[in-house]
Amino acid sequence: MKPFMRAQLERSVQRVSELDFLLSREDIMQDMTQFMALSREHAEVVALVTPYQKWQQLHADMAAAQAMLQDADLEVQAMAQEEISSAEPAISAIEAQLQRMLLPKDPDDARNAFLEIRAGTGGDESALFAGDLLRMYSRFCANQSWRLEVISESPSELGGYKEVVIRIEGAGVYGA
Repeated sequence: MKPFMRAQLERSVQRVSELDFLLSREDIMQDMTQFMALSREHAEVVALVTPYQKWQQLHADMAAAQAMLQDADLEVQAMAQEEISSAEPAISAIEAQLQRMLLPKDPDDARNAFLEIRAGTGGDESALFAGDLLRMYSRFCANQSWRLEVISESPSELGGYKEVVIRIEGAGVYGA
């Protein structure tokens, strides 16, 4: 892992302890807007720190396994080699995940989104497909705990839609 990434993750670990302290103070709990802002920041930072702590644990386990390779017992050496071979891909996967998580967030990602589905050429079949798309997006929104609101619709005769516009509200809707 690059030293810059590690330093930024260490700052995040320190920030979690600061946020824990701030959230436990009574004066912060009295001011609901500040409490909500700190709670949101805490959730974001914990989502970053948790994989980093797992990465640290895997790294420590791998170092212990490499030390076990020096043992004279062949069985212990085989176990250590197996531990190392299973830890290496997990470490690289977590490093890639952490790298993605450290990318700067787009400020528009927190916005709501409008989705417009129109039936194309193809008559009734395309209208049925537009209806299937709306059901697919509706289920996806439900799985993400997003709120979906139909703004306008123009149903077809067979149960699909010629045109439908929906508004999707929730955390991270625009960036998804």
